[in-house]
This record gives sequence, C-alpha cells and structure tokens, in this order.
Amino acid sequence: MDAAKPSSLPQKSTTVRKSGVPRPLRWAFRAGSWLAPRTTVRHASRLFATPLPSSRSRALAAPCDDAHIGQVESGGDVLTTYTWGDPALQPYVLFAHGWSSFGLRCRPWVEPLRAAGYAVVAFDLPGHGRNPPCQTNLPACAAALADVARQHGPAAALVAHSMGGAAAVLALREGVRAGRVVLLAPAADMREAGHRFGRTIGLSPPLVARMFERFERQIGIAVDQLAAHLHLPALGVPALVVHDVEDEDVPWEEGERYARLWPGARLLSTRGLGHHRIASEPQVVEAALRFLRGEAVGERVVSSPNLPFGLA
Repeated sequence: MDAAKPSSLPQKSTTVRKSGVPRPLRWAFRAGSWLAPRTTVRHASRLFATPLPSSRSRALAAPCDDAHIGQVESGGDVLTTYTWGDPALQPYVLFAHGWSSFGLRCRPWVEPLRAAGYAVVAFDLPGHGRNPPCQTNLPACAAALADVARQHGPAAALVAHSMGGAAAVLALREGVRAGRVVLLAPAADMREAGHRFGRTIGLSPPLVARMFERFERQIGIAVDQLAAHLHLPALGVPALVVHDVEDEDVPWEEGERYARLWPGARLLSTRGLGHHRIASEPQVVEAALRFLRGEAVGERVVSSPNLPFGLA
C-alpha cells in the first residue's frame, strides 16, 4: 500500500517499542518511586516539562538562509519565527511543530507551498529550537501559537504536528482563525501522554498522578480539561487528520478521535511512516496540498455523541 493512501481497515502493528531511556535512569526512577517519591515526582515533572536539548542543536544545524528570522513576544518570553514570502500580501500557512522539535522542521513543506502561492510562517515553541531553554506546557504552547498568529492575522491554513496539534486546537478554541487545518499525528490527551512517559521512564502510575497534580497547581487548570475531545465538537473549520497506524509515539487511535469528533474532518491513515517521518513525507505534503485546494482527501469517520468520545 502506498504510504500516504488511506487504509479503510487499519491494522495496528504488533511491534513493541524499545525505550530509548538509559537503563540506569529507569532504575533510578523505579527505585525512587519507592524510596523517595516526593523527590522522584519533582524530577519526573521537570523531565516531562523540559524539551530535549537536541531541539536546540538540530534547530541551529538546520539551514535557514532563505528564511526571514524574526521574533514574537509571548508570555514574557521572545520566540523565534521563520517566514518565507510575505504574509501581509499572500495567503499564508502557519506551522506548529511537536514536542522537542523545532520550527524549521517545516522545511520540506516550504518549496511546495511557495510554488502554490502561499507564504509560510513557522516558529519555535517556548523552550524549543533557538529559544532559551525552559520548562513549558501545553497551554503555554497554545498561547505562543496564538501570539504568532495574531502578528500576521488569519492564516489560510494551519499545519500542526504531534503536540502542536493539541496546541492548535486550544488556540482555535481561543479565537485563532485559519481557513483550513492539517493535523499530523496529533496528540489528543495530555494525561495519556503522561502515562506513556511514566511507562517509558519507569515511574509508577500513582506518581504519574501526583506529577499531574503538580502541573495543575502550576498552570491553574485541570489537566483533563485540556483533552481534545472536549474542544473538537465546537470547531467548524475544515480539517484533515493524517496519522500512521504504526505510530509508536502517539497511537493512531488518538488521530482517529480527532477525525471522529471534529465536524466534517477527514482522516488519512498511512502505514510505515511512524510518528516523525509523517511530518516530512512528500506524499503527505502532496495530499495536504490537494486538501488545501478543496479536494476530498482521506475518509469521513462516523461518530455519535451518545458513545464515549463519539467512537462508533
């Protein structure tokens, strides 16, 4: 099957992901869960909220000579932005990258979009890319996206990958305007992401719950209120969700949830692209361009408000 063609009956891979976390670190968190739970929760919280250092090193190594590099203020911090073309004179596409990634990950999209007549705007989320390292969270990333969009006005389209997809939904609910939305492997549930993180580092479920209690005190909102299924039914913008059935970072079911609950959205299921390659695959870019032209891409997913999360 062509990697970017829809699969009407997706079959999940049975491959078990091997953790990239060093074994001594897992042992430390497992031991700490029993011996020093309060300190362990504090360390886990810091790790969960801090983008990987590779976000900065990869951003600095990525070519950007053809981009105009600018800045936008958000939440008292200054964010790095990248612009191709003139968003004031051309319809523009706004990109939001995923966790521990960086704005220049949109590079594979720039030339095709410019050829189609679009300007392109990308940016580094707080604590990511060329921005100063810091801890951050989903609401702060959504606010950053809104601040970048506010500088340029309504976008012709918003393209977001992974955690950037969750931030995009919150920003749209807060008034960000875009003609169309493309979500690539979007994460739907911060709490589920936390449990995946806990399993990866060896943090026990009760301590994952305590970690989220810390976050709720910091951000002043219940984590469960950030879940995508609470916000999607109110969105009326045409949307395309692209998700790989073999995604080992964010399960395909989370992308399907977006497509089921977002009124009128369509789902394009791929195979063999995983969580990261899907954001740069030429066939995905081509499918998104067809969607931006108004063509029907992917499948409609039937849902019902009478079922959990609208799942049929």
